[in-house]
Order: sequence, then C-alpha cells, then structure tokens
Amino acid sequence: MNGPAKRANSARWGAAIAAIWAAGVLAALAALPPAASSRLPERLATHWSRESPDGAMPLWAASLFPALIWAVLALSVGVAGRRGGPAARPWAAATLLSGGVFLAGVQASVVRANLDRAEWSDAGSVDTGVTITAVAAMAAGVLGWLAGRRGAVRPPATETGGAGGAMKMEIPEGERFVWLSRAANPWLHLTAALTGLVAVAAALAAAGGLIGLQWALIAPFGIASALTLFCSSVQARVTETGLDVAFGPFGWPVRHWAAQDIESARAESRTPAQVGGWGYRLSGLGTTVMLRAGECLVIHPRSGPEFAVSVDDAERGAALLNTVSARRAGLA
Repeated sequence: MNGPAKRANSARWGAAIAAIWAAGVLAALAALPPAASSRLPERLATHWSRESPDGAMPLWAASLFPALIWAVLALSVGVAGRRGGPAARPWAAATLLSGGVFLAGVQASVVRANLDRAEWSDAGSVDTGVTITAVAAMAAGVLGWLAGRRGAVRPPATETGGAGGAMKMEIPEGERFVWLSRAANPWLHLTAALTGLVAVAAALAAAGGLIGLQWALIAPFGIASALTLFCSSVQARVTETGLDVAFGPFGWPVRHWAAQDIESARAESRTPAQVGGWGYRLSGLGTTVMLRAGECLVIHPRSGPEFAVSVDDAERGAALLNTVSARRAGLA
C-alpha cells in the first residue's frame, strides 16, 4: 500500500474510532437517568447555587439536554476536523476526549446527587464529582492532544547516500541522519476502544450510584484496553546512536538498542502465524512486534534474542543501522 493510500486508510479508521467514542458517550448521557428512574424524583436537580440545588428538569429533559449538547459538539468537531485535515487532529482529539469525559462525569454526578431523594430540592452536592470530572477531562484532553499530534505528523524516512536495497549505506563523516517508520493496526485500535468503553461504562454506572464499584469488571477490561492500545502502533527510529522503538499513541514506553550493541540488522518477511499472533509476541524467532504481515526490521544484538518490528522501508532502516553499528564497533 502506497503512502497516500495508507494515510487515507488510517484516517478512515481514526474516524471510525472517533465515531464509536461519540456514540458511546451519547448513549451514556441519554441512558443514565432512565436507568436509575425508579430511584429518582420526577424532576431532577440540574443546577446548584453553592451546595444547594436551585434548578430542576423533568427526567426526560435531563437525559436529552446533555445528549443534545454532546451531539452538536461531536458533529461540529467532526466537520471542522475533516476540513482542517491532519493539522486539525490534535485539537479535535483533545476536544472529543475532554468534552466526552466532562459531560459524562457531570451527568453521573447529577444522577448520584438525586438518587433516592423524594424531591429534587433534597438533592445532594455535586461539588466533589464535578471537581474530579474537571481534572479527568483536562487529563483526557492532554492525552488526546498528544495522540493527535503523533497521528498527524508523518515524517518521511531520510536516506543519506547508498541504494535502498543495500545492506549498508555510504554516509559522509560528520553528516547527521535519521530514519523513521511507523506502523499501526486499526483492528487492535478498535479492540482497545471497545474494551475501554466497557470499563468506562462500568465506572460511569458506579459513579452515578447505579451499581457498586465493580473492580472485577473494570480492572480486566481497563487493563486489556491499555495493553492493547500500547501494542497497536509503533515507531522505529534509527540515528547515529542506534535504534529506538516507541510504542502506543503517546510514543511510550521506548526500547533502545545502542549502535555498538547491535551485531547486524536485516529486512525479513514474517507473518502472525510464524510468531504466534498479533501485538508483542515472544517465539522461537525471538521478540516480534507484529502489527501487519510482511516486511520487518530485524536486529541481531550481540547478546540476547533477536528483535523484529513490522514497519515499512525495513531494508533502508537495516542498511543504515548496519553502517552506524559497524562504525561504533570500530569495524568501518
């Protein structure tokens, strides 16, 4: 798949994941009050002056109003992000994540404050819930911005001298160079999104007082979502210092191999069946980060098992790495 086609495919998958997030938040906002209707008064306190409620809405309005606000926000961000192109992705991701977290958290706080009250005027305070929600929304916005920036920036691989198919490259002394290649598996992104939604839905229901805090449900799905997310994308970077492989949408964690610790590098075709599946795999071939079948950059360290990562343009990266490794080892 060529560069433009890959970028278009990545954009489609990004839009699909954003749509799942938008639909999930919309469902949570609309469903929370009706789900607890048997334990709520006919009208819900929805506005507070300090710690005392001073405004209320019918249950249907308390469900519809925040859902409508979210629908308008999500559609506006979607349209603006589409028109703005890759440069708009960071702020679009930040707005969708922070806005969704904030509205869902406030809705849960409102439901909890009205729970088991005879009248809306008896509702409890929402100060603690809203404060926690605001902090969580800010954190989500920062994470969305960082993830959007990494997804929007696609630096090209840089070659300094030599042919792309060579095992080594001729690089003039003193000249700086860098080789970058990224890969992502949209199916793993989708899996991370869906498992994450289950954990968030359970946490939101607990925050709204509908159920107890179900760690047996939240923890497994939350951990599975985080681990899948960090194994769903990767960036390989070769410089004069060696090889760095960064995982996940935030470029962390990072594995580093110093140039002098690498005996050789090569390009090799591998499949998920050969290495035992998708993601971060341990097998008889060593360690493989398998995001798609085909070309992989494989390094043979001077000690320890081989490491492979499925990224494009692996031949050029291997050739560059062989050159700098030989220099650092005093063989060139």
